[in-house]
Amino acid sequence: MSPKITTAGTNDEAALRPSEPVLWHLALLSGSNGTTLDAGLAGLKARYARTPAVEDVPVRIRTVGSAEGGHRGAVLTGEGVATEIGAQEATGAKPVAFMFPGLGDHYVDMGRDLYRDFPVFREAVDSCAEALTGELGLDIREVVFPEADADADAAPAAGPALDLRRMLGRDTGPQSENERRLNATRLAQPALFVIEYALARLWESWGARPSLMIGYSLGEYVAATLAGVLSLPDALTLVARRAALIDELPEGAMLAVMLPEQEVTPLLGENVSLSAVNGPEFCVAAGPVAAVEALEGTLRERGVVCRRVQSTHAFHSSMMEPIAGQVTELARTLTLNPPRIPYISNVTGEPITDEQATDPGYWARHLVSPVRFAAGLRHLSAAPLLLEAGPGQSLSSMATVVRGSDAGTVVASMRHPLESQSDSAVALKALGRLWLAGADIDWAGFPADELDIVADAAATVAREADSAAAPSSVERELAALWAKVLKNEQLPHDVSFFEVGGNSLLATRLALRIKRVFGVELTLRQIYEWSTIARMAVAVETLRAGGELDAQGSSHTGTSLARFRLPNGLTVWHQNEAETRHFYEDIFDHRTYAKNGITLQDGATVVDVGGNIGLFTLFSHYEAKDVRVFAFEPAPPMFELLSRNVAEHGVNATLFNIGVSDRESQATFTFYPRSSGMSSFHPDEAEEKHNLRTIIANQQKTDADAEVAELVADEELLDVRFEAIEYTATLRPLSAVIREQGIERIDLIKIDVQKSERQVIDGIADEDWAKIRQMVLEVHDADGEVARLVDLLEGHGFTVTAEQDEMYVGTDIHNIYAVRGTR
Repeated sequence: MSPKITTAGTNDEAALRPSEPVLWHLALLSGSNGTTLDAGLAGLKARYARTPAVEDVPVRIRTVGSAEGGHRGAVLTGEGVATEIGAQEATGAKPVAFMFPGLGDHYVDMGRDLYRDFPVFREAVDSCAEALTGELGLDIREVVFPEADADADAAPAAGPALDLRRMLGRDTGPQSENERRLNATRLAQPALFVIEYALARLWESWGARPSLMIGYSLGEYVAATLAGVLSLPDALTLVARRAALIDELPEGAMLAVMLPEQEVTPLLGENVSLSAVNGPEFCVAAGPVAAVEALEGTLRERGVVCRRVQSTHAFHSSMMEPIAGQVTELARTLTLNPPRIPYISNVTGEPITDEQATDPGYWARHLVSPVRFAAGLRHLSAAPLLLEAGPGQSLSSMATVVRGSDAGTVVASMRHPLESQSDSAVALKALGRLWLAGADIDWAGFPADELDIVADAAATVAREADSAAAPSSVERELAALWAKVLKNEQLPHDVSFFEVGGNSLLATRLALRIKRVFGVELTLRQIYEWSTIARMAVAVETLRAGGELDAQGSSHTGTSLARFRLPNGLTVWHQNEAETRHFYEDIFDHRTYAKNGITLQDGATVVDVGGNIGLFTLFSHYEAKDVRVFAFEPAPPMFELLSRNVAEHGVNATLFNIGVSDRESQATFTFYPRSSGMSSFHPDEAEEKHNLRTIIANQQKTDADAEVAELVADEELLDVRFEAIEYTATLRPLSAVIREQGIERIDLIKIDVQKSERQVIDGIADEDWAKIRQMVLEVHDADGEVARLVDLLEGHGFTVTAEQDEMYVGTDIHNIYAVRGTR
């Protein structure tokens, strides 16, 4: 008798309601217009700032004004922090396609928070684990969640268990025992299936049902199960026994190759198979270890970028053929049904047919055939929203590359192995992003109410007036200090200092004035944590009474939605006012580029590598008519701001949330939310602190300020400025994008990439240099790099000028300006 398998139903309130208050809560706001929505967002964030959210459900829809309003916002709260995910006007109901990854980004403790926080996810995992016990001879929960109780009270994981560099073959260091156990094929494949299936059921309980699906390798089994081709018991049996059969095969190897399929295939030889086609110039080869090593040597001799993929077997290769017949016979014992939900076949790269899905032999062909993932992605155009339902973000990256400007909204719903965010926070934020994008989800199943903080815009104004009528004496004095520091008299008491123009320097200046007026010291970190007038007043009163402050969670996150009006009248979304002013002055005011012979004509094509919030892109847009821009920015928070600014100003731009390098790869990007211009793939905190100190000191020579001078050597200021967030970014050569986008002429390339300029340059193929008319680079002059790049550019026919701005004297930062031919 088979174990009982339970599945989630629709998103009814009973399924959504945990037994205890939730740790994370997502408020989905619907407003009748932008004004009422903004009021609701501000009011909700203020409430959570004063009192941490205590909610009985993880998701609730709150209306502000008309319940039918098309203006949407979302606020995620948890761990003492309220984060606004975004706000926009949603139009229509856009279909959602689900993407299920294969092995590669799996990790120990994947989904542990989801298991703790969401009964639907937990019940699906429990049911699958019980059904698999007979096949595996163990409890798969103990493999995925080791050394912890597999129940709802299990503590969240301290951090990521696997090192992505090792998974990409860049680190040969030893794996932990838990990692080795999970990575064994006979356990890794069932474990991944269970987590992805449970995650899909969680999304189903939230009303998200896919209009179309695609899975990568093992991920197709999840898609087939959700489509009804396989029942869950049959799917678990097939996955577990297939994995056991693979585990008995000889060891194999896999190699990622950055070439198109038609160029890779003739090089494979007799024993190596094409295992996957993941992009226009991204294939995977697989076969016996010795044969793959020989192929790797041949490719490297030819200068082809390739890397070994961490794998014990040669998946989707001829090495799988000895078990193909057994897989067919195994599938023959199962009930195979036509799909109720369409999904893409890995074998053909086309929508699967009823005949294929119900043919036992198909599952053997799937085992030995290359994964046609790039072709499959192109069939998802009918679904403008893509949701990756599994660990990591590899499929999201592939989709962005393959679909380019037609990628639509791509949302990952589980953290990357190297990220330390809560799984629950990541999933709920993904739901919030789908809400903002107008996803076709059954939102009616979520509990809903009218926002009790404000019912409409008039009530918001009245409440703010009532609140302002009787502030405490400390609040009044703080408001006066804020007004002097920010030069702004209109300051609400429930909005963050950093949302009304504050930055690290101004925060430290504020702290000095608070010490003089109140006789208490707020550290810079506490300014960030108690960042509204109302909360700061509580902090001051607590310290004056001899109490201590508990950390309340920084309100300054990686993403900022602050707006800033530039001196020329343009309004931009930005991260940091001081940086925005500096970049503005450099680009628009001083016109540094124009002074060094850089010009733009109408109809020009511009490539902006290191786009940040997009000021150079906006400069290009307003400098000449009909300019086309291709902009690259790897940091997700900056990419969001870049996207907003491009959309608001109507720039004809194609945006890429990737880094530019000399090869196709992935790398860790260190992002400094409070010093985004110094974010880097090659972080060196000591060097960055030195550069910032030097820049501040140089600024003092032209705009002396005694308080700012006092801050130049303030280590705490610098520590806060360089608090870091790490992201895993996709890297691509510039020439690969040039070919894909059909770019025939580049009138100007700007490269500002913090110590990665050489990799960007090396990623330009010889045949593309002739297309480039002008180039501007920020260069870190390590060991004579400026001279080497000047020689290189002159060798390509450019007239070159290298200089160091007076603000950077004392650092190794220089600028290079290159114009083709004679000026």
